[in-house]
Amino acid sequence: MTILGEFALWAALPVAAWGMVMGFLGGRNQRGDLVLSAERSVHALTALLAIASVGVMAAFLGDRFEYWYVANYSNRELETFYKVSGLWAGQRGSLLFWALLLAGFSSLCVVLNRRRNREFMPYVVGVLQGILLFFVVVLLFADVNPFERLPFAPANGRGLNPQLQNYWMTIHPPTLYLGFTSFTIPFAFAVSALLTGRLDARWIQLTRRWILTSWFFLTVGIIFGMRWAYEELGWGGYWFWDPVENASLLPWLTATAFLHSIMIQETRGMLKVWNMSLVLLTFLLTIFATFLTRSGLIESVHSFAQELKIAYIFLSFMGSILIGCIVLILYRLPKLRSENQIESFLSRESAFLFNNLILVGAAFAVFWGTIFPLVAEGVTGQKVSVGPPFFEKVNFPIGLVLLALAGIGPVIAWRRASRRNLQKNFVLPITVGLTVAAALWLAGARHGLALVTWSICAFVLTVIVVEFWKGTRARARIEGEGYVKAFFHLITRNRRRWGGYIVHVGVVLIYFGFAGAAYNVDEREHLMPGESMEVRSPFGHTYHLTYDGLSISMGRGQRNLLWQGIATIRVAKDGEPLGIMTSEKRIYTTQETPMTEVGIRSTLQEDLYLILSAIDDPQAALTSADAQGIDLQVLVKPFVAWIWWGGFVIAVGTLIALWPSVDRRRLELERAAARTPGGEPVPATARA
Repeated sequence: MTILGEFALWAALPVAAWGMVMGFLGGRNQRGDLVLSAERSVHALTALLAIASVGVMAAFLGDRFEYWYVANYSNRELETFYKVSGLWAGQRGSLLFWALLLAGFSSLCVVLNRRRNREFMPYVVGVLQGILLFFVVVLLFADVNPFERLPFAPANGRGLNPQLQNYWMTIHPPTLYLGFTSFTIPFAFAVSALLTGRLDARWIQLTRRWILTSWFFLTVGIIFGMRWAYEELGWGGYWFWDPVENASLLPWLTATAFLHSIMIQETRGMLKVWNMSLVLLTFLLTIFATFLTRSGLIESVHSFAQELKIAYIFLSFMGSILIGCIVLILYRLPKLRSENQIESFLSRESAFLFNNLILVGAAFAVFWGTIFPLVAEGVTGQKVSVGPPFFEKVNFPIGLVLLALAGIGPVIAWRRASRRNLQKNFVLPITVGLTVAAALWLAGARHGLALVTWSICAFVLTVIVVEFWKGTRARARIEGEGYVKAFFHLITRNRRRWGGYIVHVGVVLIYFGFAGAAYNVDEREHLMPGESMEVRSPFGHTYHLTYDGLSISMGRGQRNLLWQGIATIRVAKDGEPLGIMTSEKRIYTTQETPMTEVGIRSTLQEDLYLILSAIDDPQAALTSADAQGIDLQVLVKPFVAWIWWGGFVIAVGTLIALWPSVDRRRLELERAAARTPGGEPVPATARA
């Protein structure tokens, strides 16, 4: 199967090239036969890349260490689950996996548009096949071929990085890749609209669900990565402003801006150039994220590149795309003029535009902070680091403004907000926000940034609750339904709007959890077996932790585990026993540096987070209790669980927005329009 996979990867090269040429020629010459050939090549390419991917997985499962990729990312002791995930564990396999996902989305796009939107499809297919051709060329000619053989077959492989042997890490990269690759579809439609000159809002309407799908996967993927960092890296945090973390955040920021700004174009015919630029920028940032991880230019726990050749290839590709898109936008500039102008600063258009500027400003700040060390080193020859303090100082105020706009934008009036509109929509939420701030101040919450965050959260949540209440009450009165039934029917009749509100609720929950970090408690003590330490929670109760001792085991290579030390700690809260928690040190056969496995007890109120920082004498601890002293770091982290629940709510809201709304009036109009004068329905092929 591996040999077949290697052949399939080489066969993919002419198929991708053929599809690209036929797509553009078919669109240029209005040749339906050429377009059909291009669309069929998409399905053929998907099948070939699937065979190649199965070939890589077969090499992992068969312990085929004669292949460089398998020898460097697997060994005989690795669990089957992680051998399968080896497809995306390293640079070579992840590029192939990226191409496979993009080909799969391309095939889905062709199937969904086989009888409609035919004016766009030739160039859409040409663009998609061109991008796929780039990835196939990289795989075959940039020294990253996953089927490259070694001059000899080692008896065993080097194994997988222990930090990657975690459940969240097995689903985090694929989810992010789904987000990155699915955004290529809106990009292809945008380029097709520029090439054909069809620059009204239709291309946006055709790609809205693709954009939401990409945004959904990007959001969920980022949350999965945060959870992995929180559980696996053993430092007590979930976001460190690592360059590759930042690279995944950048397209999310611009995609979020795009999702908001397209509503202005659909409603008011404005921001056409801006929207076109945003979709192109977001695509480039998805490629930038891939480039940064695989370029070898940055040091990161996420990075797995070994040489710089691929960096120049990706830079050339991104530069070509950027220049081509700028030329197309300038060429079509007369057709991209706005149909209306912003009439007032106090309007929904203005709020959405401000939202966009803030999001793009945040993206620029993150981008500059990420690449500045590379620029500085290139100019001065000295290494410069940009750490979390810079990103936090710049992005915290931006984040608070965005949070406030999440409550302002959806309810302020279009064109010009009247005094009555402002009073009706904002007096109660502002009152609630100020009341919450005052109550928290009286309760002893004196951290300024956290206090402001929680008061804005209360403001936004009040706006959303009031909107749901007004809509539910109106529907219950008009339709004669009960409030529960009216609530669910309200959502199903306009899923896009109310799903968006639910997403905003999830955002509020995440901000609420972020603000809890202002009250983190961090204590560290040296303990011998039988000794205890106390840690006071910011909520007033006290944790009593008793160290019972250290359990040592020799792994003998099972699961690549060589040595394991487990510290057992009994936990009580204000004298009430909570049970036993553990924290571990592990040494793997594949990595000499000890790894830490933390202990976490999570509630909605706070997380109790235990880190086994050090063991006095790991060698003697097996035979002597006097050598079992440990350094135990205890963190109390308020409201962390709200971050994960907020991510879940965002996912639910996005799925609701993705699901088609039931609009009876529109359905009736469509049915009426689809009938001939004689009353017979028009065949689907004719309507297409």
